[in-house]
Amino acid sequence: MNSMKHVPTRVKSRRTEANLGAEREHFDKQQLSSISKAINSTETPVKEKHARRIILGTHREKGAYTFWSYALGFPLASSSILSWKFCHVLHKVLRDGHRNVLQDCMRHHSSLVEIGQLWSNLHDRYGQLVALYTKLLCTKMEFHVKHSEIPPNLEVTDEVLERTAGTDVNNVFQLTVEVFDYLDAELRLAETVMRQLNTSIAISTLTSGQCRLSPLIQVIQDCSHLYHFTVKLLFKLHSCLPADTLQGHRDRFHDQFHSLKTFFNKARDMFYFKRLIQIPKLPDSPPNFLHAASLAKHVKPVVVIPDEDEPEQQEDEDDDPEPLIEVSDSPSIQQSQPQLDIFDQAFGPPNGGFDDRDLQIESLKRDLELLRAELERVKGEAQRYITQLKSQINSLEAELEEQRAQKQRALVENEQLRMELEATRRRNAEHESVQFTFLEAEQRAQATEQRYNKLKEKHTELVSSHAELLRKSADTVKMLSATQQTQDEVERTKQQLSFEVDRIKQEADMKPSASSGFPRLSLSLSLSLSLSLCQTSEQVSSSMTSLQAEKERLMRSVSEKEAELSSLRQAAQVQQSSLLQERERSSREVGELQGKLQEKSSQEEQLKQKLLEEQFALLQGTITEAEHIVQDAVAKLDDPLHIRCTSSPDYLISRAEATLGSIDKVKKGHADYLSNMSDAGGLLRALTQFSHLAADTIINGSATAHMAPTDQADRLTENCRGCATESLQFFKDLKSKTSLQRADPASVRIVVQKILHLGQELRPKGMDVRQDELGDLVDKEMAATSAAIEEAVRRIDEMMNQARKDTSGVKLEVNERILYSCTDLMKAIRMLIIASTDLQKEIVEGGKGAASIQEFYARNSRWTEGLISAAKAVGWGATEMVESADKVVLHTGKYEELIVCSHEIAASTAQLVAASKVKADRNSKKLTSLQQASRHVNEMAANVVASTRTGQEHLEEKDTMDFSGMSLIKLRREEMESQVKLLELESSLENERLRLGELRKKHYELAGVPLEELPEGNGDASLLRHPVTMSPKPSKPAVMRKPALAQKPNLLPKTPVRAVTNRLRVVYQDVHVSYEEIRLFLSDCS
Repeated sequence: MNSMKHVPTRVKSRRTEANLGAEREHFDKQQLSSISKAINSTETPVKEKHARRIILGTHREKGAYTFWSYALGFPLASSSILSWKFCHVLHKVLRDGHRNVLQDCMRHHSSLVEIGQLWSNLHDRYGQLVALYTKLLCTKMEFHVKHSEIPPNLEVTDEVLERTAGTDVNNVFQLTVEVFDYLDAELRLAETVMRQLNTSIAISTLTSGQCRLSPLIQVIQDCSHLYHFTVKLLFKLHSCLPADTLQGHRDRFHDQFHSLKTFFNKARDMFYFKRLIQIPKLPDSPPNFLHAASLAKHVKPVVVIPDEDEPEQQEDEDDDPEPLIEVSDSPSIQQSQPQLDIFDQAFGPPNGGFDDRDLQIESLKRDLELLRAELERVKGEAQRYITQLKSQINSLEAELEEQRAQKQRALVENEQLRMELEATRRRNAEHESVQFTFLEAEQRAQATEQRYNKLKEKHTELVSSHAELLRKSADTVKMLSATQQTQDEVERTKQQLSFEVDRIKQEADMKPSASSGFPRLSLSLSLSLSLSLCQTSEQVSSSMTSLQAEKERLMRSVSEKEAELSSLRQAAQVQQSSLLQERERSSREVGELQGKLQEKSSQEEQLKQKLLEEQFALLQGTITEAEHIVQDAVAKLDDPLHIRCTSSPDYLISRAEATLGSIDKVKKGHADYLSNMSDAGGLLRALTQFSHLAADTIINGSATAHMAPTDQADRLTENCRGCATESLQFFKDLKSKTSLQRADPASVRIVVQKILHLGQELRPKGMDVRQDELGDLVDKEMAATSAAIEEAVRRIDEMMNQARKDTSGVKLEVNERILYSCTDLMKAIRMLIIASTDLQKEIVEGGKGAASIQEFYARNSRWTEGLISAAKAVGWGATEMVESADKVVLHTGKYEELIVCSHEIAASTAQLVAASKVKADRNSKKLTSLQQASRHVNEMAANVVASTRTGQEHLEEKDTMDFSGMSLIKLRREEMESQVKLLELESSLENERLRLGELRKKHYELAGVPLEELPEGNGDASLLRHPVTMSPKPSKPAVMRKPALAQKPNLLPKTPVRAVTNRLRVVYQDVHVSYEEIRLFLSDCS
């Protein structure tokens, strides 16, 4: 019973799951149908109903997972129209889709960037639009992810915008810049679409024009909101910041305003937009942000989308989802089968059954299968190589991105340091102005102190003069009192005298009987007394008058002095009070200035400390990068791909010498940094140069070791590793402040000197001649070669005369032909020597400049040594040819010796021509004559070989092979003996070839070529598996070459071509010319 109760629930759940599965399947089919119909390569606009279904699908599944799962399968890199319509649909989905669509789209941000970069590099009209559209979409997604309060459709209120901007001016400023960039991306896309429509004379009613114009509806909607955001934010910025600071913002807004207005006017005039969107009108002039009242006049532009229902056409193809990939194999097979049946019914099977051609077809099919398997294997190997190269490319790109990031960080740090330096300079200028103000205040205080001292002296002088006047006044008062007393005494005396006179008169009247003389005497006496009294009284009165006048004058002077003294006292008091105030103010200013000075000093100390830390941080960053460079160079020593790289000892020597020079610069920069740790520029430059040169020395040392003998190669490799180890240890000492003082690159110098000595040991032994003797040696060798040719011609003439005396008939004819051809060859060589000498003089005159000929030869020592080697080879070949010709004429030598000598002379002259040609001007007439002489030498050498072989054929007697009388057993025995002899000859031939190979190895060893570069087989094998690079330019790394296939079966070696190539490589070893120039020269000779 329990099981029966649960049956309906299970059935119900199963039915629910089935319904959900069917509904999900139907939803996926509908979404696939809508996406495939909306995004295709047809140049038609995206239908609104398909885009609406896609948008509704995002709201149903609350994201864009289904959209992206189908969209990633589109070949966006193959069709620009497909990419354009994809961007259009994505723009619609971002604007009107579910809010989670933005996060789903950000996961594919890098894919959009790659699509934009791909189409930006291609010259395609839609490709340019796709590049701009992807950039717009990336900017849109980044903006809305950063400011999540603003939805992708930009429909927010002013309160939300204010809340997003916040109250911090820096945030408002940054948000304004981001809105500017957003609007720039929108306008750039719109302007490009309009320009393409104008250039292509497209009409908006055509599908090709509508395909381009349809995304501009979303652009117009975005631009209206962004314009409103910009106006609001700029008014807010102008309320917080001065107008001069925002001049750049106003200029940028004016440009965007005019571009947006032009775009709206053009779009409003197009018939396509009239029925789909109502475009707002912008004001005639942009808002005036300098007046806050202009914000009230601003009207937000509103875009209106008319509600026009599209006629929903219920078509069969709209209901059923279309497959993304059309499978056309089955119909073709079904169509081909009836055709075959009809053919068989009409004509019957060929020949009534199988024939030989069927067997051939079967065998060819098997061969085809084998070839297909081989092709698949080759493709697999090629794909593996491609994968390896792609991984290397990715690693190099990652390294490049890291370098770019480091460069960007360095630029940012440099800009920060520059700004801090500017701030420090401004603070220093303020400090200097404060110091100047302090000095002025001190000067004013000193001037006030001087005035106070002068007033004090004047006051002291006035006090002393007042005291003197007071003393004079006291003396005058004393004199006046004494005079008054004298006058009083005179008055008293006068009174007494008058009393005495009256008494005498009375007595005289009482004694009339006295003698008459007595009255006269008394009268005279009284007169004299009266006169004296009168005079005395007059004198006293005059003195009193004068004293009174003097007293009055003194009193006036005293009053004047007292008034002046009181005024001076008042002035002194005022001056003293002002001086005290000035002193107090000066003391306050001095205290403030000293505080500011101490603050500035502390700030300067902090900035100096920060500068020292930043300089040390820069030094550590540079050292880290240098360590990476050296470590990368050391890693290449063990890289299997680096084994193919080779280098020359000369180039290694030049790199080692440059490294030694950079070590000196590092040492000097280290000393300068220790003396002044605020400036690490010299040490940074020296470390950068040293790291690159040291890495170059390590890599080229390893490349040179690939060509050197085993012992020297091991020592060179170990020294390269030691150089890297010592360099890293030196870098480690520089990175630590504790070991910075004792860091010394002396150990690095020792290892680099060892590498330099090994490179000098590996140089070819032909370079032992001193460079100042090279010029004389060239002239001597050329003269010796000319003399050898003249001697050879003379001896050939003597042999000709002797042959005419001793031989006759066919032998005389053969000898004359051989000697004539040898004479012609010597004459041709002599003309070649003359042409080479003339060309050499022209090269020296054109290349020496103000230097001497000897200096030119010394400066181009490799070229000079090539000339010397070629001249020696020509002279030796001429001498050997004369000896061989003499032996042939006397029938004591072999014709093969003469043929070999001819080949050697041709090769030596080719070496001489190549050595002369390498530095010549290609338009030189003497070079043309040299080439003609070279061709003539080759022709004459061929004539010598031909005449020798012809004479050999004429003189050798060939036995007639008559086997008619031999029996079968006899013939078999002769055949076996012939085979035995043939095997003996083949064995001796192989031994001789081995001997020739050993001789050539010894020859190359004496010429300075390392044994590792020689072939392991006989002389027919390749002489140099990897040609030595004598050029100072570093060889390209092996990673950049296309890898060879692993197996190339059933390919025979091309022996003649390799032999010529080997000989040319030997010439290249001796002459230091390019391989291509020798090849062109031999093609000219042929």
